[in-house]
Amino acid sequence: MDETGLDVQVLSLTTPSLHELGAESVAMARGVNDMLAQVIARYPTRFQALATLPVCDPQAAAVELERCVLSLGFRGTMLCGRVGERNLDHPDFTPIFESAQRLRVPVLLHPRTPAAPVRQAYYSGLRPEVDAALATYGLGWHYDAGLQFLRLVLAGVFDRMPELQVILGHWGELVLFYAERLAAMDRVSGLAHPIATYLRRNLHVTASGMFLPHYLRRAAELVGPDRLLFSTDFPYQYRPGGDARRFLEHCGLPESTKAGFAHGNWLRLTGAEGASTTAG
Repeated sequence: MDETGLDVQVLSLTTPSLHELGAESVAMARGVNDMLAQVIARYPTRFQALATLPVCDPQAAAVELERCVLSLGFRGTMLCGRVGERNLDHPDFTPIFESAQRLRVPVLLHPRTPAAPVRQAYYSGLRPEVDAALATYGLGWHYDAGLQFLRLVLAGVFDRMPELQVILGHWGELVLFYAERLAAMDRVSGLAHPIATYLRRNLHVTASGMFLPHYLRRAAELVGPDRLLFSTDFPYQYRPGGDARRFLEHCGLPESTKAGFAHGNWLRLTGAEGASTTAG
């Protein structure tokens, strides 16, 4: 963190989290979250956390999210796409999203590997190492996360929970680059608003280590500069030489907007305005 110029890192259990586990995940989630809380207690100015949830039991997950936010001081939660055969827009998961809206904390949708039939149909038949890369960090992860967000939109989750806030990494997991095509679904969606409204009202976007100024400009145009969140992609990417701080310093944003991108938008989103962080 010091070498790359990061003051604060937000910790979470990496993909696929506990999504493929059953009843045992309730105790496991508490254990993970308690461990993260201990780390934060040791380094309170350097670390924050997103809650790990036992998503197989949505009611228990909602209770655990409340514990993490109100008792442990966590800033939100991270979900990793499908739970078994169910996508996140399935009604079973409503308690989790209701809890996040009530607590006014964001839900980060992290990529995960596509389901086996999808991998077989679209990401196989090359060399094994290429198949794996294409299904994950090359493309498959990002389609999967973007589709989960779009399913939440199209299922009317944000019409029912208009204050719910979602975070997508990697400049919107491909969604923002197809905003014009997505808008064509407005005539059939049956939603209360155009899809563009949900992009600007319910979505925040992070860099996730993709330090590209033209992607930053595209995201700012579509979601607004107050919904941009700076982030690296550790541990999936780590490049020595301070490139994270260098990108922030030379990203082309005005100073007032840059401060929001660096830390202010995150503090506002998580209800922690006034805290002394400078980059996360």
